Amino acid sequence: MTLDAELRDATLARLHLLNEHVGAAVASMQGESTGPWSLRGLYISDDDATRIAESGPEAVDAALGPPDPVLVEWGRHLGIDPVDVDILIVAAAPDIDRRYEQLFGYLHDDITRRRATVGLALRLAGHEVSDPYARRRLLPEAPLASLALVELEEPDRPFLTRSLRVPDRVAMAMLGDDRPVPTVSLVRSADVVNEWVRRLAGTFDRSRPLLVHVRDRPERTAAALAAAALVESYGEAVHIRLQPGRTSWPAVLDDAVREAVLRGCGLVVEAVDDVVSTEPRMIERLAALPRPVVLTGRLDWESDWAECVPLALEAPALEPFEQICSWRRAVGSSAADLDVESATSAFRLGPDRIRRAADAARLASFHRDDGLAVDDLQWGARQQNGAGLRRLARRIVPEATWDDLVLDPEITRSVREVVSRVRHRAFVLGEWKLRRGGGRGDGITAMFAGPSGTGKTLAAEVIAGDLGVDLHTVDLATVVDKYIGETEKNLDRIFDEAEQVNTVLFFDEADALFGKRSEVKDARDRYANVEVAYLLQRMERFDGAAILATNLKLNIDEAFARRLDLVVEFEKPDATERRHLWSVIAGRDLPLADDVDLAFLGDSFDLAGGDIRNAVTTAAYLAADRGGRVEMTDCVRAVAREYRKLGRLCLPHEFGAWFEVLDAAVVEIDA
Repeated sequence: MTLDAELRDATLARLHLLNEHVGAAVASMQGESTGPWSLRGLYISDDDATRIAESGPEAVDAALGPPDPVLVEWGRHLGIDPVDVDILIVAAAPDIDRRYEQLFGYLHDDITRRRATVGLALRLAGHEVSDPYARRRLLPEAPLASLALVELEEPDRPFLTRSLRVPDRVAMAMLGDDRPVPTVSLVRSADVVNEWVRRLAGTFDRSRPLLVHVRDRPERTAAALAAAALVESYGEAVHIRLQPGRTSWPAVLDDAVREAVLRGCGLVVEAVDDVVSTEPRMIERLAALPRPVVLTGRLDWESDWAECVPLALEAPALEPFEQICSWRRAVGSSAADLDVESATSAFRLGPDRIRRAADAARLASFHRDDGLAVDDLQWGARQQNGAGLRRLARRIVPEATWDDLVLDPEITRSVREVVSRVRHRAFVLGEWKLRRGGGRGDGITAMFAGPSGTGKTLAAEVIAGDLGVDLHTVDLATVVDKYIGETEKNLDRIFDEAEQVNTVLFFDEADALFGKRSEVKDARDRYANVEVAYLLQRMERFDGAAILATNLKLNIDEAFARRLDLVVEFEKPDATERRHLWSVIAGRDLPLADDVDLAFLGDSFDLAGGDIRNAVTTAAYLAADRGGRVEMTDCVRAVAREYRKLGRLCLPHEFGAWFEVLDAAVVEIDA
C-alpha cells in the first residue's frame, strides 16, 4: 500500500475526533479539581486527595466512532487491528500537533508528562484501563511494540503510567511521508536474478510469514541474492548489516523492522552470527514478524538459536557471467572500453562489494584525465579486503612482473598455469560442471619446491601481480606449535581470515612441517603427519589461490602430491640463466662501470637468483660508500661475501684474474 495523502487526511480526521474527546476530558477535570489552575500538576490539594481516594475507576470516554476504512486498511497492511490504530493515533498526537503536549500534561495532572501514558491512551481510545484485551495491546510482545510502531518508555514506572512514544518515522508515515530512515538500506532493484533467486522468491507467501537462514559465502553473496528474491516478490526489500561492536545495533534493528512493516516488504538481516549468541530473543522476535525475514551469516543454523525452524539454505557462488554483469552494471558507461572480465576474474566478490569496489575505482581515477583504468578496478577490489589477515600474515603489494622472473621456460609455463587456473576456475568448475566434490572449494592449490633462492617467493609475487591481487605470505615456522592441536588452531585462524580476502596465500618455510614428515617412530612423528594432512585439507577447502613452498620435495609422498592441483619444481639456474639474472637484477638504474663483466659473473659463480640479488645489493652499497659507480671489484667482493654466508670457499679457478682483488678485499673485510 502506498502511503499518500489519503492516509494523511484519514489520520488528521481521526485526530479531530480525538480532539473533541480531549476537550471533554479537560472540561470534566476542570469541574472536579478544587485547587487553583496555576498550580495544577504541581501539587495535590487535600480536597483533591479525598476526591481521588473516594472515586471509582476513571470514566471511560466514548469510542472515537466507526473506524475510517483507509485507516482499517492501513492497519491491516501493518499487521495491527483498529484498536491498535486508535491507540497509535493517540500516542502520535503530540508529534503531529504540539497542543497535545500541554493538554496531555493537564490530563495527567503533571505538566512534565507531555506524552500519552498507557492509561490515558486506553481511556481516550474508549477502553477500560482494567480491560485485559485492551491492556494486552501495549505489552512488549503485542504488535504495536514488537513491530516497533510504539515504544514504551520508563520501564520502572507502573504499567498504566508508562509514557508512549511514537518513532518519528511512524509519525511521518501517518502524514504521508514515505522516506526511509538513513540507518537502513532500501533495495528496489535486483543485482542478480538467477535460478536460486527465483526459487527463493517462489517460497514467499504473502499470507504466511517465513523465516529463512542463508549461510553466506566468503565473497558475501547471500544478502544481495536474498534481497533480489524479496524484490522479485514484493518490489523492494529492507536490508541491514549487524555490527556487534556498535552498541546502537538494537536501535538499527528496530528501524529495519519498522521500515519493513511500514512498506509491507521483506527484511534482510546480514551477519547475525556474532549477535545471536548474546541476543537469543532477537531470532524469535524476527520470526514473529508478519513479513518474510532472511538472516545471513557465515555459520550454519544452530538449533539452539531459537525454537522456530527456518528454511535453511546456502548461498551459491555467482557464475562468471553474473559477476561480469554485476561489474559492468556497477562501473556503468565508464567500462565501455575496459576488459572488465580479465581485470576482475581473480576477485570473488558479491554484488554489494562489487558496487563498493567500483565506487572506490572511480575515486582513484578522478585525478587523471584518461578515465577509469584496469588498475583502478583492481585497486578498488583490493580495498574490499578485510584487515584481519594482516595480523596473521605479511601483506605484499606486488611490484614484480614476468620480466623479473628468470626461470627455465618449462618452469615459467608451469607458473603461468597457476594464473590461468585462477582466471578460468569459475568457468571450468561451474559452466563445464567439473566442480570437485568431497567438500573441496573452488580454489587452486599449488606447491613450489626447490632450493632456497630459486625464485619461489618471487614467482608467487608475479602471480599475484598478474592477477591484480595482494600477496599474503605466512611463515609456517611461526605457525607450527609444539603443543598438540595448537598448529591446527593457528592454521584455522589464518584460513578463516583469508576467506574474507581476495589474495594469493603463500606458505613459506613449509619445511617446518615437511621436515618432520617421515617414517613414524613416535607419537610426535605421527602428529607431525597429522598437521601436514590438516594443512592440505584446509588448502583444499580454500576458495582462493594457496601456494606452498618447500625445499624438501623428497619428503612429499605421492598421495599428498596427488591432492595438489599443481607441483612446480624450481631448479638452480644454469650459466645462461645466471647471466640473465645478473643483467635483470642490475637493471637500468644501477650505474655500472665499464669494467663490470656480467657475463663473467654469470658463467663463473654458481649462485641462485636470491644470492645474485644479495650480491648486487652488496656491490651497490660498496659503491655508494665509495661515492662512485659499481665496479667489478665491488661485484667480486660482494660475491665473496655471499660465498662466506653460504659456507663456501673462494677458489682461484672460479675468480680467475679477480682472485688477487678478492684477497685484498678479504684483508680489508677482516680488518
